[in-house]
Amino acid sequence: MLERIPPREWRDLGIAWFAITLAFTIVFLRDGISQVSPTGFLLVFGASAVTVGVGFILHELAHKFAALRYGYWAEFRKDNLMLLVAVVMAALAGFVFAAPGATVISARAPLSRRENGIVSTAGPATNLVLALPFVALSLTAGGLASVIGTMGWQVNGMLAALNMLPVGPLDGKKIFAWNPAAFGLLILAAFGLLLASYFL
Repeated sequence: MLERIPPREWRDLGIAWFAITLAFTIVFLRDGISQVSPTGFLLVFGASAVTVGVGFILHELAHKFAALRYGYWAEFRKDNLMLLVAVVMAALAGFVFAAPGATVISARAPLSRRENGIVSTAGPATNLVLALPFVALSLTAGGLASVIGTMGWQVNGMLAALNMLPVGPLDGKKIFAWNPAAFGLLILAAFGLLLASYFL
């Protein structure tokens, strides 16, 4: 399957991964970033890279391979402006607006509403599933493992919740147009997961 990811797509995924890892690192360290040591920064950056990398890359690849199953070509393309926005908002507002690009689908005819809905569902549904082992790690482990679990829980919850908003090009709008019941279930799960990560 990996042979269906061309070098250009790997490059765009890598650049986007680095940028949003930096954005999440800034948010996780925001309150005490001026006092953090270089070693501390690198530890948080590394933990962010793992949790963001898993959540972001598998989210986009879920869209890609769902589209490929329908016979369409799909490829992730980074958006340099939105990557800059993600880092700036993290620094200024303490919030990551993670829209680093999109999986572009090439088709001779537009996707049907059902196809578009299922391809769109693949991304946030992947984040919800990925969050579960991080939740377990956060609630049962101690030390660094618990911290990584909480970060992975929050990152995947945030990616799912953000993408389920029914606006613009986000997944939620296409899912709602296809199946309002599926939309309702997914958005409740996404925001419930995200809020629980801050209160449990």
